[in-house]
Amino acid sequence: MASTTPAGLEIKPRHMDFDLPDPLPRHWHSGDAFKSHLFDAMSVLFPDGERFFIDSVRQFRDQITDPVLKEQIRGFIGQEGHHSREHLTYSQRLRDLGYDVTAIEKRAQARIRFTQKKFPAKRQLAATAALEHITAIMANGLLTDPRTMEGAHPVMQRLWRWHALEETEHKAVAFDVYNQVCGSRKLLRRAMRMATFFFVLDTFRGLVHMLKVDGLLWNWRVWRDGIKWTWGKHGVFRPLLREYLDFFKSDFHPWQHNNLDVLYEVRKEYDPQPLAHAG
Repeated sequence: MASTTPAGLEIKPRHMDFDLPDPLPRHWHSGDAFKSHLFDAMSVLFPDGERFFIDSVRQFRDQITDPVLKEQIRGFIGQEGHHSREHLTYSQRLRDLGYDVTAIEKRAQARIRFTQKKFPAKRQLAATAALEHITAIMANGLLTDPRTMEGAHPVMQRLWRWHALEETEHKAVAFDVYNQVCGSRKLLRRAMRMATFFFVLDTFRGLVHMLKVDGLLWNWRVWRDGIKWTWGKHGVFRPLLREYLDFFKSDFHPWQHNNLDVLYEVRKEYDPQPLAHAG
């Protein structure tokens, strides 16, 4: 079977309306500028990124014969589309606070246009599979380590947990499509190196911009505490490094990181009638 998502795991979009606070608290994550703007900077990248993911997978949908994977592609597209909508609202809240979200978006949009114009479709799909792995391991960290969202505004916490849940549900879809239509691990590894570089660069640029607007760019305590929280001895990102590197193994597959138990537990927060548990 082409799909390697665990049997019985449905991938369906949830029609959420988070009613984000308006105005958004400037430092909505535990009163901390670094934590808040790290998430803000990633969020601004999501709408254009997710449209790119959808386009990349959609180009190969007609080549997929496995009915299960075809249905999962439908769910993937639906989930990513809803993510874009919510994060566009989030971006508007950031604009209202005086951040130049448009400049951040334009950089990402220009790179996506370049990628779609210059790179073959299979390479675009490889980039999607790589970025989906990055979002999947970050999603798992958010859902399993309480410190990641500790002290955050409740509505923002709910938004990010929902996004992390759905990223976990569909984490193997683009990868499985890629394996069906190409499968080159060399291309996949090259795509991951590029994807990592630009994701880190764009997120860092967004973080710097927002701290600058806040007048905190040169506040060494903000950077000291932020780096300690992310990459320090007990930093929330440090445990993700090993999972990230697994992607470069020749036999890697996203569901080797089996977090179904976490997924089904978090689903209870969002599904009035939980979707069927895989038997």
